[in-house]
Order: sequence, then structure tokens, then C-alpha cells
Amino acid sequence: MKRIVIGTAGHIDHGKTALVKALTGVDTDRLKEEKRRGITIELGFAHLDLGDGTVAGIVDVPGHERFVKAMAAGASGIDLVTLVIAADEGVMPQTREHLDICRLLGVPRGLVVLNKSDLLADLGPEWLDLLKADVAEACLGTFLEGAPMLAVSARTGEGIEELKKALLQLAKEAPERPTDGPTYLPVDRAFSLKGFGTVVTGTLLSGSVAPEDELDLLPGGTQRLRVRSVQVHGHGVPRALAGQRTAVNLSGIEAREIERGMVAVRSGVLRPTSMLDVELDLLAAAPKPLGARSKLLLHLGTAQVPAVVALLSQSELAPGAHGFAQLRLTRPVVALPGQLVILRGFTILPGRGQTVAGGRVLDVHPRKRRRSRADSAQGLDALAGDDPSARISFLLESAGFKGLTAQELFARTGLPERALSRTLEVMSSRGAATLFDKERRAFAAPVVIERLCEKAMEAVTAHRQSAPLAPGLPREELRQRLAPSLDPRLFGKVLGLLAERGALVAEGDIVRDKSAPAKLERGDADLKDQIARTLFGAGLCPPYLDELPRLTGADPDKVSAVAKVLEKEGRAVRVSQDMYFDAAAVQSLKERLIAFLKLNKRITTQEFKELVHATRKYAIPLSEYFDRERVTLRVGDARVLRGADGGREH
Repeated sequence: MKRIVIGTAGHIDHGKTALVKALTGVDTDRLKEEKRRGITIELGFAHLDLGDGTVAGIVDVPGHERFVKAMAAGASGIDLVTLVIAADEGVMPQTREHLDICRLLGVPRGLVVLNKSDLLADLGPEWLDLLKADVAEACLGTFLEGAPMLAVSARTGEGIEELKKALLQLAKEAPERPTDGPTYLPVDRAFSLKGFGTVVTGTLLSGSVAPEDELDLLPGGTQRLRVRSVQVHGHGVPRALAGQRTAVNLSGIEAREIERGMVAVRSGVLRPTSMLDVELDLLAAAPKPLGARSKLLLHLGTAQVPAVVALLSQSELAPGAHGFAQLRLTRPVVALPGQLVILRGFTILPGRGQTVAGGRVLDVHPRKRRRSRADSAQGLDALAGDDPSARISFLLESAGFKGLTAQELFARTGLPERALSRTLEVMSSRGAATLFDKERRAFAAPVVIERLCEKAMEAVTAHRQSAPLAPGLPREELRQRLAPSLDPRLFGKVLGLLAERGALVAEGDIVRDKSAPAKLERGDADLKDQIARTLFGAGLCPPYLDELPRLTGADPDKVSAVAKVLEKEGRAVRVSQDMYFDAAAVQSLKERLIAFLKLNKRITTQEFKELVHATRKYAIPLSEYFDRERVTLRVGDARVLRGADGGREH
């Protein structure tokens, strides 16, 4: 069974709802207010079997200017549109705006219905030709240029069967929607049914929904909601598929907690965002260019959010022009890559309404871009293109050393899971993407790994220059130097590559470059032990660094290098520029100092000297060292325990 969505569009009171009822037998004006006023305020829905295995969901959208926002929501995800024009009135302002919205939202096909054909006989023999010419002119340059134009009467039924046949023919041209993309159901209604609980409805734009699935309602909604049951056009189904009007019965949430603009998504896949990178089209009818930072109203699915439109590729966008922009939103939305959006202004364009532009979402979680930077629009051509590997490459490079999992790429590209998996396999085999975590299926860009390799080599080389006698750099210290949050598996991948190239040697917990000695020479090792014994024996009264060469009989540069090795190994502590202490002695003093402060709350300089059992020559550097190490905080002439009562962070 083929699934399509048909939308109605057109000016108020041109007979869209009556036409839907003539086609389906369903009156989509379900609200009392709509009945009283005789206009459609909210979206209405009906079900139409076109025959030949094709089933259409019909979205009846409002025609009144006040309700164009609902029309923009309804037009998202439409496969074909029927532009309804009353035979006695012709093209009107909302006709043009609806046509603009459908074009900007990428509706690819449709037809024109000249409704109220039963009135034509009273309008004169030339009226129909004049009407068709007027309609054809309005459709020039749009997806409806040259489209079928049928005269129909919703009141008498004239032309209804011919209209169904024309809709079936157009439906055959519509491609099937992918059902293995990210689940995305914009909520346009939420209500409670006695005995069932909370129900949300919408047009499923991507993916599928089945009973027992877990969904998140975003933004700001509840997560991991269980699906009790699913209906399509009033009938229970084992699974709703993309392109179908869908009702989902959810447990764990009340209808009053759900707002229009929320989206039901597969749990844990999509996240809210406050910025979107888009490619933008400004209507040719716009009265002036779009400025670099214009404020417009974004319509995305059923959400409406004020946005600053920051142009990226030019200082202004001329009417009819195309460019890249970043939308900075006043509150979060949930979007799909490739989703089409509408931007409306706050003044009415003559004869067209307030719609000024439309766009396609390129990146749902972009970095903040600035037009002043030369690379402000870098990579957006790749995201706008049809090559999935180019899009993945850009996203991986943008992610840096954090990389992206296959699930994150699924949400960031909108590619069907099977297509994404195949693309990643091909990219991995060609060296265009590197799998560094098989369990999470996490990937990194090769250029990012190369940058990490360069930084690792620089860090190891710098360490050898500062501590030439050290056996190497501890692995964890090297990882921290590259990035504290660097994934250990990606770090292991970097070390493995450098080892394969013969650039680094990893021995146990130590990493060294190839030219560094594997261990200290015998004389250096003896000197290291001699200095360590000297510091141990001196306790908290060690000799100055410049005194150690005389005490050991060694070269001053050699002594300095060996002292740094002891510090790296954790056997010595450099308390001041010219003084090393035995590490165990400093640790013991730290424990006694903390115990003293917990008992007495504060310690004076004299009390600290007594605790150290040494003169000011040693007590002052040690007290300043504990300040630097954030153990103590100086308050006046005394010190207190950092974070304790009486101590304040400055």
C-alpha cells in the first residue's frame, strides 16, 4: 500500500473543506467555533482511498490570514497539493501566500481545482478562459506551472471523479517516504480519551512508530514514554509509517503537559537545539533585501519560534536570491536535517501575506558561526549537497577529538540507518573515517587523528627537552595534555598509529620518542638515587638546588635534570624555584596541617613554623606551596583550611 499526504491550499471561503467532504465524506471542521464562523481555524484531516493500492491522508488547512501559521504547520510533509480557487473570485492574497509557502516547503507537485464550477454559467462565456489565464499567470515559475486545472463543484459533485483520477496519477509520481529514518512526529493535537489516556496526533514525517516503542516528547517534555497503541486514520495498526496521519496513545503523561510545537521522537536519538544552519531562499516578491541579522518568525513543523537570521555567505540577501544563514532561536526546537522551514515577517507584503523566505535545515547542532570569519560558511556546501560521505566527513571534522557515534550521525544526517551503515563501511575501508570504538560504533575524522598525533609528538618531545633523563611521559599525563576529556580508546588509536610509524615507543605506563633512552645510564641512575637519599634524609630542611652539585659532585645541569625526573616520578616535590623536598615528608606535613586546622580552625605563621620544626627559610616556601595547592587560604596574618568556615574563595 502506497502512503501519501495531500494538502489543500487556498483563500478563505474558496471551498477547501467542502471539497474534502465531497472527496471523502468527512467534514474536517471539527471545532464549534469553525462551525459557527464557517471557516477552518485548525488543521483538519481526512482519509481517501484513491484505488490502485494508494491511500491518501488529506490535510485541510485554514485559509484565513490569521491562521496561516497552522497552514505552514500542515504543509510540512505534504506530497502533493490541491490549490483551491473559487471560480467566482479567482486568485486572492492568501492564494498567493499559500502557493509561496508550498513552494518554499518543497511541495513537488500538485494541481489546481477551480471550485464552485456550478456558478460559471452565470458568469458569462468568457469568464472561465479569463480565470484560467489569471491562475496560469499566478503559477508561473512555481511547481504548479503547467499543472492540471480542473473545474469542480463540491456542492453538486461535478468533476469529483475526474479529480480523484488526477490525484491518483500524481500520487503514482510521488516517491515512497523512507521508514528507517529518525522517528519524527510533530504534534499538532493532544487530548485525553476515557479508558485510553493521552493521545497525540500529527503527520509522521520520518521513521515509524509501533506499540511498546519508547518516545521522547521534546523540547521540554517527558522522556521514555511508552507507546500503548497506534492508529492511522482511526484504525489500529501494528506500525505507523512515514507519510501517514498518525495518532499515538502514550502512557506516563497528561494531555495538559503537551504543547503544540513538541515533537515525538525515538527515545535518545534527537535532541533540542537553539541554533540551525540553513540554506535560505528569499521570495522574489520581498520588498527589500534581507539584512545580515534580521528578526523573523520561524515555522518548523508545528513549532513557531522568533529567530535572528544571521547571514553567513553575504552581507544581505536580495529578493529572489539564495544563501546560507544561521538561525539563532529564542527557545529550543527539535529539527531533522533536510527539513524545510518557513520564515515570516511582521509586515504584510502587498497581495501576498507575511511569508518572506523559506529554507532547508543543514545542521541541527552547529557551532556558532560569524560572517566576519573567512570560514563562516565552510562545509555548508557539503551539507547542502547530495553526497552523504561529504556530509559525514564535515560533521566528523567539526566534532573534533570527541568524534561521533553512528547514532549521533543518524540524528545529524537524517540518513536511513542502512544507508548510513553502508556509507560508513565504505568510508572506513577507504580511510575517510576511523572507527575507534567498536562497542559504541564511534568514528573520528582522519584529519583530527593526525592533529592529535602531531600534538602527542610535540608533548613527548617537549617533555624530553625539559627532563632529558626521564624515562618518558606517563600515558595518562600525555592524554591529559592532549585533552582532559579525550576518549581513552581514541587516545589508544593515536598511540597505536605512532607506534606503527616508529615515531613513539610505549612501554607499560611510559611513552617516549624513539630517540629517547629506554632507561637512565648507570651513572645517572646512581645520581638519582643519591639525590633521593639526600632529600629523604633532610626531611623538611633540604639543601637548595644549587647546593646539590657540591654535595653530589655532579654537573649542575645533570643535577637539575635528575631532580626533574624525581619530581615526575612523584618522589620529590618542587616547593619553590630553588628548593626540592622529599615527597613523603611533604605529604606527612600536609596531613598534620589539615588535622591541625580542622581542630583549631586557623594557623599563624609561628604555629606553622612549630608544626614544620624548621626556620622561616623552609616554613615560608612550604606555607606558600600549600596556598598554591589550594590546601590553605591566607586570611590576614593566618591561614585557614580552603573551603572551611572563615575561608572564602577570592
